[in-house]
Amino acid sequence: MNYNKHYYKAILILSDGTKYYGWSLIKSKLSLGEVVFNTGTTGYQEIITDPSYAGQIITFTYPEIGNTGINTEDDESNKIHVKGIISKNICTRPSNWQQTTSFTEYLRNNKIPHIFGIDTRSLTKHLRNHGVMSGCIYNEVLNQNTMEDIVKNLSLKKEINLVDQVTTNRLYRINPRLYTKSTYSYLKYKTTTNHGKNLSIAVLDLGLKNNILSRLTNHGCNITVVPADSDYDLINTLKPDGFVLSNGPGDPSLLKTIIKNVKQITELSNIPILGICMGHQILSLAFNCKTFKLKFGHRGLNHPTGMNQKTEITSQNHGFAVELSSQISNNLAITHFNLNDSTIAGIIHKNKPIFSVQYHPEASPGPHDSDYLFYNFIQLIKIHKLKANTHK
Repeated sequence: MNYNKHYYKAILILSDGTKYYGWSLIKSKLSLGEVVFNTGTTGYQEIITDPSYAGQIITFTYPEIGNTGINTEDDESNKIHVKGIISKNICTRPSNWQQTTSFTEYLRNNKIPHIFGIDTRSLTKHLRNHGVMSGCIYNEVLNQNTMEDIVKNLSLKKEINLVDQVTTNRLYRINPRLYTKSTYSYLKYKTTTNHGKNLSIAVLDLGLKNNILSRLTNHGCNITVVPADSDYDLINTLKPDGFVLSNGPGDPSLLKTIIKNVKQITELSNIPILGICMGHQILSLAFNCKTFKLKFGHRGLNHPTGMNQKTEITSQNHGFAVELSSQISNNLAITHFNLNDSTIAGIIHKNKPIFSVQYHPEASPGPHDSDYLFYNFIQLIKIHKLKANTHK
C-alpha cells in the first residue's frame, strides 16, 4: 500500500502501556474502548453495526478486510457501534456484486476511528496472554507525559451499563416486509410454509441484531420489540405467545433491574422463552446462576459447540460466560458446551418452556448449523399453546 498524503499517522495505546504505530484514512479524535479481537474471515460490516460491540475497539485477525466493500443489506442495526477498528491491511479495491460503496469510503464518510498497518498477530497474542484491556486510537503526535496520562486513565476505566445506550426507548411493531430475506430460502425449514404464522413474539431489546428479527419474520411471526427495562406488567399486557431475550453488550451482572424483571416474568408466567447470547446470560442470572468475565472472550465465526458427540459450528460474540454451579443441576440442564474451553454454551429449564444459547443462531457465517433453534422455539410455542387449550 502506498502511504502517501492521504494517510495519517495513528497510534494504538493499551492500558498496560503497550503501543502500536500505524496509519489511518482519517484524522480522528481520541477514541477509547475495550480492545478485543475477532477471528472471523468475513462479516466486518455486521460486526461494525452490531450493538453487542458497543464500547469496543475491534481487532480483525484476518490479515485484510474490506475486500467485498459495503452493501445495503448486511447492517445489524441502523448505526455504527464500535469505538474503533484495528486491521493489518485495508483493501482499497473491493469487488462484490452487492457492493454499494467501498470500505475505505465507508470509514471516511462515517469518520470511524481506525488504525491499520500494524502487526495484528502480535497484538492478538498479547491480548490472549494478558487478557482484553482498555485502549485508545489517536492521530496526534503525543509526548511522553501525555501518553502516561492516557495509560493511567485507561487503567481506571470501569465496566458500565452499555445496554442502556443501545436499547430502544419505545415499544414498536415490526413490518415483516422490511426484514424478510430471500437468502434463507434454501434452508431445511423454509419459511414459505409460514411455520410461525399468527404467532406473536415479544423481543426484549438488549442490543438487538436485525438478523434475529429477520429469522422470526421469515417464519411468519408477528413481532413486538420492547425496551430492555420492560417489566412483567408490560409483557403480560401484550400477552405474546413467545418471548425472546436478545443479544447485547457488556457485563450482564450490572443489569440488576433487567434481571429482576426477567426473574419475575419467569415466575409469574409460563410463556416460552428463548435467550440469545446476552439473553442467555440474563436468564441464567434470573435463575440465580453467576457469570464471569472471560480472559479474551469468544468472538468469531467458527466456534464449535455441542454435547454427546454432536457438534455445531457457531458464530459467537461475548466476553462473559455462565459459571458451572449447583443451580445448573438443580433447575437447569446444560445442552451445549463451547468445545474450545468447555464453558457453558446452552441451557434448558427442567420444568418451564425456556431455553437459551450463548451463541448466535441467527448469524450466517457460512454454516447454518444452529438455525434450527428458531424452528424448535416455534414448535415449543405451538406445543405449549396446544396443552394450554387442552386444559381449558
